[in-house]
Amino acid sequence: MVRILLVLALAGLGFAGAASAASKFEKDVLSTSAGDLEITFLGHGSLMMSFGGKTIQVDPYGEVADYARLPKADLILVTHDHYDHMCLDSIRHILRPDTRLVGGPSCAGKLADAVIMKNGDATTVLGLPIEAVPAYNIAHKRPDGNPWHPKGEGNGYVVTFGDLRIYIAGDTENIPEMKALKDIDVAFLPMNLPYTMTPEMVAEAARWIRPKILYPYHFGDTDTSALVRLLEKDGGIEVRIRKMS
Repeated sequence: MVRILLVLALAGLGFAGAASAASKFEKDVLSTSAGDLEITFLGHGSLMMSFGGKTIQVDPYGEVADYARLPKADLILVTHDHYDHMCLDSIRHILRPDTRLVGGPSCAGKLADAVIMKNGDATTVLGLPIEAVPAYNIAHKRPDGNPWHPKGEGNGYVVTFGDLRIYIAGDTENIPEMKALKDIDVAFLPMNLPYTMTPEMVAEAARWIRPKILYPYHFGDTDTSALVRLLEKDGGIEVRIRKMS
């Protein structure tokens, strides 16, 4: 009995430690038809979401959080294989034997036991409908002339929580495919030069998508106030700035 109590006490300390580690980050709670969705803004392109008793981690990156102290994941979404989005050491810390992993095409062979979704694929994982949409560069390229993010290698994801549709764009520019996105309630759009979008590009993408809430994320040193100014007269789009540099 003493040993069982000790194990339970240690487990409780583990949960308390995870809760404490997560508490230092900004959080928003959004209402859905199936209960509240809590979003924790870890930083860079990394998000943690809690919904229906499940934890969803997006693009884990060890430079923004100590994943050894965060809750284990029920689902991990990885947009592409760059080290700051697919940090394998961070992923190892939040894996359970039954954790589900979903990755973009460039993650194939690198992310063990993951469901690899191509642009245009759709699936349902743990009751959450997930759509994989393109994420790539057109204008911004490496010194050798190749795009930072080639077409077909990475994904953005549209995930539906109850009646709330969230678009997590991944590393991308304002690509034509965004014009086809419908009924997006919340959008996470990257704004980090030279790899993704300028504030002007994000503003244009937001006008195509028309999310109710827009979170610029993965924005590095980019001036987020520029985006606020660009969209201040666009009614119906609420720009929320959180610590996602």
